[in-house]
Amino acid sequence: MKRNEKILEEVLKRIEPTKEDLEEIKSYTEKFLSELKNNLKKFNINAEIFTGGSFAKGTVIKKGKYDIDIFIRYDKKYKNEELSNITKKVLNKIAFTQIHGSRDYFRVNSGKNFFIELIPVRKINRPEEYENITDLSYFHVKYINSKIKSKKILDEIKIAKAFCYANKCYGAESYISGFSGYSLELLVYYYKGFFNFIRAISKIKKEKEIIDIEKKFKNKKNVLIDLNTSKLNSPIILIDPTYKQRNALAALSYATYEKFKKTCIEFLKSPSLSFFEDKKMDLDKIKESALKNKDEFILLETETNKQEGDIAGSKLMKFYNHLEQEISKLFIIKEKGFNYNNKKSARYFFVAKNKGEIISEGPFLSDKKNVLRFKKEHKTTFSKNNKIYSRWKINFTLKEFVNIWKTKNKKKMRDMNILSLKEVK
Repeated sequence: MKRNEKILEEVLKRIEPTKEDLEEIKSYTEKFLSELKNNLKKFNINAEIFTGGSFAKGTVIKKGKYDIDIFIRYDKKYKNEELSNITKKVLNKIAFTQIHGSRDYFRVNSGKNFFIELIPVRKINRPEEYENITDLSYFHVKYINSKIKSKKILDEIKIAKAFCYANKCYGAESYISGFSGYSLELLVYYYKGFFNFIRAISKIKKEKEIIDIEKKFKNKKNVLIDLNTSKLNSPIILIDPTYKQRNALAALSYATYEKFKKTCIEFLKSPSLSFFEDKKMDLDKIKESALKNKDEFILLETETNKQEGDIAGSKLMKFYNHLEQEISKLFIIKEKGFNYNNKKSARYFFVAKNKGEIISEGPFLSDKKNVLRFKKEHKTTFSKNNKIYSRWKINFTLKEFVNIWKTKNKKKMRDMNILSLKEVK
């Protein structure tokens, strides 16, 4: 236990934001809020401002660049579709970038190591009145601040965030499909600490784990009956304590969950600071190992025309998954990787071995019309168990396959919002 405590103490030292960073952020944010309030008054707009996210809840961890979430809660008299345009007006002479989404929000680059995200929301009295998921943020901040008073739990939430971040499981964005900050705050609070949380995850054996902190439902059966089907797709169903019809872990995919569970088991078996360190993939080592095993290695870079962030990331991830499926028809994929740079491009790598020979099943021999068609499409055929089959050898490399595929599938790439696909030497 002493060793574990020392590890957590050291992690906490490493992830605490510096005093200088916090002071700079606080100073800028105060000026920004003051200007924003004046602009609301100037344009006679009925709204209130609140700070959200990890800064408001005391769970922020050290980052290369901090994001500060500031919400403008607009009175109900304003129409939902007006909120983004009103916010643009409120920003007045402040430079910003408009981020498109279910409701557009705005990024204000405030300093070298932080930026503000200004998010328009509706001022609602009850969570069930929400029109956009961001409308619930006010209730999330209120709930966490009312429930978590212990510094120890707040610190262990930070540790959980650092653990997830280092192991590529942090973020509800579709290209990550992991744990949101809010879900980790709830889980560490529910399990009363970081170690309890990862132990619980490592022991889950059911297909669906249901966590209902505030006992919003009578039993787990009611959760499965009452909750919308789209909210039940994740391996863990975490009932949002502020709104029972929401699964706070709806974004968590089975792939990310299994990876996280495996990491939890490994960490508990042999706790180490290395689990909290951002690991860079050593592509040279992966390539060297591939060549040694007589496998093929390819590193690709692709670019999208979509807005950087979640939209671009999800498009690039979708294309990566599609390309993987195409490659796997002819090659055995032994290792693969996806790295999104938070801009408009991503890199993929594949280690693969060609299948040597592909056998395709055709129609029954009695279906003469389709048998003739099958023979026209395939050079080498044979029959077995009253069916016709084709056999053909793969006599090209993975690199050649990718080049042929992208030449043949230019329209498909355009339809998937992909501008380019090229090999990185």
